[in-house]
Amino acid sequence: MKTTDCIRRTQKVSGGENHASRSSDEGFTLVELLVVLVIIGLLAGLVAPRVLGYLGEAKHDSAAVQIKNIESALELYFIDNGRYPTTEQGLAALSAAPESSPAWSGPYLKNADTLKDPWGNAFVYAPDSDHTSFSVRSLGRDAREGGEGEDRDLP
Repeated sequence: MKTTDCIRRTQKVSGGENHASRSSDEGFTLVELLVVLVIIGLLAGLVAPRVLGYLGEAKHDSAAVQIKNIESALELYFIDNGRYPTTEQGLAALSAAPESSPAWSGPYLKNADTLKDPWGNAFVYAPDSDHTSFSVRSLGRDAREGGEGEDRDLP
């Protein structure tokens, strides 16, 4: 046997130049892919509820900021007119002059007549009987009085 023949046989066995014998070892097995998919599923199952909880709280925070902006605009309206808008005028009085407010110098808010909370519901505006105070609320995700979690009313 020649020396070159021994070298070629050794290269074939040790994986030298000939890669045909390794083709069955390349890639991932079905079991490895299933294990990775199970791990990804478990992580998604643990993370998704937390992320959705943060989204709900972000909507509540956004609604609270919007309410503060509306309250500020209502205070400016009060300074100019000596009273808050009536229930009939509502928050639309902040963007368009009501007939009964000659001292109106707005707009105090842009598009107040289409102002919605983060869940797409109209804010609830309620002045007191003598129009010297008011309340602005969001009824939360369910748009009904009361509720817990994302359904709770603001403020």
